[in-house]
Parts: sequence; C-alpha cells; structure tokens
Amino acid sequence: MQLQSPESVGEKAARRTVAKLGARQIETAEMPVLFEAPVASSLIRHLVDAISGSAQYRRASFLLDKLAERVAASTLTIREEPHLFGAIGSAPFDDDGVATSPKTIVDSGTLETYLLGAYSARRLKLEPTGNAGGVHNLIVGHQDRALDELIADLDKALLVTELMGFGVNTVTGDYSRGASGFFISEGKIDHPVEEITIAGNLKTMLLGIQTIANDVDRRGNIHTGSILIDKIAIAGA
Repeated sequence: MQLQSPESVGEKAARRTVAKLGARQIETAEMPVLFEAPVASSLIRHLVDAISGSAQYRRASFLLDKLAERVAASTLTIREEPHLFGAIGSAPFDDDGVATSPKTIVDSGTLETYLLGAYSARRLKLEPTGNAGGVHNLIVGHQDRALDELIADLDKALLVTELMGFGVNTVTGDYSRGASGFFISEGKIDHPVEEITIAGNLKTMLLGIQTIANDVDRRGNIHTGSILIDKIAIAGA
C-alpha cells in the first residue's frame, strides 16, 4: 500500500484546521448534503452491515429480504475486488478459508448478493460468498465529476467533512449523527459549520444519491468518492 508523505499529511491537516476557524451553526433546514469522500465511506459501511449474512438471518436489517431489488439510486454500483495489488483489504481467502473472488454487490442500485460466511450461508440456505470476517476492497463506482464541480452546481447545501456520534440503527435505518463541515451558497463554500445534526433514514438516503464524485479515497477498505444526497434534515440553531 502506498502511503502519503508525512509532509503532505501535515500540510493537509493544517489547511483543514485553518479552514474551520470561525465555524458556526446554521439554521434548521432540509437541503442537499454532500458527504466528503473520507466520511462517505461510512454510508457504504452501513449498507454493508445491513446486507451481511448475520443481519439477514437474525432478521435485523433495514434491507431485509431485498436481494435482486432496488436498494439505492441507479447512480450506486459497488464491486468487491479482493485481489488488488497493495490494497489494504486484499485477501485470497476469507476467515473461513473460502476463496475470495471479484463480484458485483450493488449494480445500478439493485442488490446482487448478500455477504455471507459459511455459517450465515447455511442459516440462509445459500452459498458462502467469501465474506466471513468482512469485505475485501469495495470499489464504489463514480461519475466523471470533481468535487469542486459538484459544489459549483449547488445553490444551498451542506458539505460534511466530519461525523460524530453513533446514532445509526441498522435495523430500522434511522440515521442521526452530529456533523461539521461547510455551508455551500450559490456554488461556493460560504463558511465553516459546526454543532449541527443531520437526520434521516438510510433507505431514503441511499435512494437519494444523486452523484458520486471522482475524488476517490483509497486509504481504507472502501474506495469511494464524495457522495451527494438530494435532501436530508439538518438541525441547527
């Protein structure tokens, strides 16, 4: 895996810290929310948790029995690529010793497979998918658009760069987390924002994905660009 230089990490951290100076709340509203790539991966993680074999056989998922059905907007396609050279999630076998293989998990919004280890596969009377212990390099498809282009198209929106708290219920899909970031006005970053809460339901949030930018963050096991969702409630001042 290729690591960034300490100098580049330090410079980026300094720029982001300075950009947050003078942060304030915004008024309570409902507006588009753009999740920056490093935090956008958490949305994909919630989807992964919901389609895991354990969530399915325990009947504890907001995506229960959704195989071959639409679970997200057509803009969302997710592939698992477990054999990428140098990637952090690459593995020839899962924790059960089942061979891993590339596969499409979500195809243009339609759920193609659950994520199953040997035990959960037996409980569901399905075949293991090589996912005992988790996923291996999820690649989220993106559009050929930069983050700056997405921001330029937004009249009034929120760019989320940090999420806080654990207010996510993967049984019901209810979603409520503290957030900070930047308020977008007329296609430009207007000012930093803090002490707000974003709330909705993961079912409608996934179906509301409008665009995924090409600023893919490859540092973790989920490779995704920034994700724009059409409308989420924001609790502020």
